[in-house]
Amino acid sequence: MSRLLFSGIGKRRFEDLSEREILALAISRMEEDSRIYATYAERLRGDFPATAAVFEGMAIEEGAHGRRLVDAYQTRFGDFILPISSHHVVGFYERKPVWLIENLGLDRIRAEALEMARTSRDFFAQAAERAADEDIHRLLAGLASDEGGHFKRAEELADRHLRDEQRSREDLHAHRRLILTWVQPGLAGLMDGSVSTLAPIFATAFATHDPKTTLLVGLSAAVGAGISMGFTEAVHDDGKLSGRGSPIKRGLASGVMTAIGGLGHALPYLIPAFWPATLLAFAIVFLELWAIVWIQNRYMKTPFARAAFQVILGGLLVLGAGVVIGGS
Repeated sequence: MSRLLFSGIGKRRFEDLSEREILALAISRMEEDSRIYATYAERLRGDFPATAAVFEGMAIEEGAHGRRLVDAYQTRFGDFILPISSHHVVGFYERKPVWLIENLGLDRIRAEALEMARTSRDFFAQAAERAADEDIHRLLAGLASDEGGHFKRAEELADRHLRDEQRSREDLHAHRRLILTWVQPGLAGLMDGSVSTLAPIFATAFATHDPKTTLLVGLSAAVGAGISMGFTEAVHDDGKLSGRGSPIKRGLASGVMTAIGGLGHALPYLIPAFWPATLLAFAIVFLELWAIVWIQNRYMKTPFARAAFQVILGGLLVLGAGVVIGGS
């Protein structure tokens, strides 16, 4: 939670970037996209050679775009290129390392390629609007048009190779918006609320053996974490560049699910008897952790075994820490 809360510190807003910084950011973006497309091509070459050839072509085009941007930058600002990337800009869509996942399916690659092309197209369109130099404006506007061509090409790949799934563009867009606007923030909130509140709640429980005190601590921890996570999600990204949708919806999803995650194992202490309340809280913790595993596997495509190992091990370690600290 603290990482999210301070994630915007030290970053620049896109609106505040200079023309030089925008060009440097565009260069970084093109280099990264070229490598990603090349990696997709390598991954698909064995089973889908025609699709791999298309991604190879897209990688070459992105490389050419990057060289044009470098030439324009060096002509106007000199040889030294500012080391700026998407990590340095608030709300900028950061590529997730999905291309490192083994056995990545064609449908997932298709979806990621569509999202890459869309966000790059939108970035160059907005960058062109901010360019004061006419030559740079034309270059960025042309790149926005080229990225739009990539977007159409990725859709054509879907039509050619995924006929059996019969996914329309609207279905794909709606599904991705659901993931980006509701599932991702909600999952982050549920994980934070379920795991981060375990230690204070159970430390209080085993230190006091008082259900009322434990309930009050649990309520304050859950509500406070929900407000913090919801506020952080809403203000750190307005969704314009990232395409993640309404910040209010994302903040609501994150905040509510964080509070639910904490309340799940706090409310059992409404029971006035300590051990029945605690045993029920343990059972609810178990259900919460498995719910997180299921969501990660179902919506985020995380392999089930890996998700179970990471979530349950992490949760049990935090739970154990709370029990040990409270009982000492």
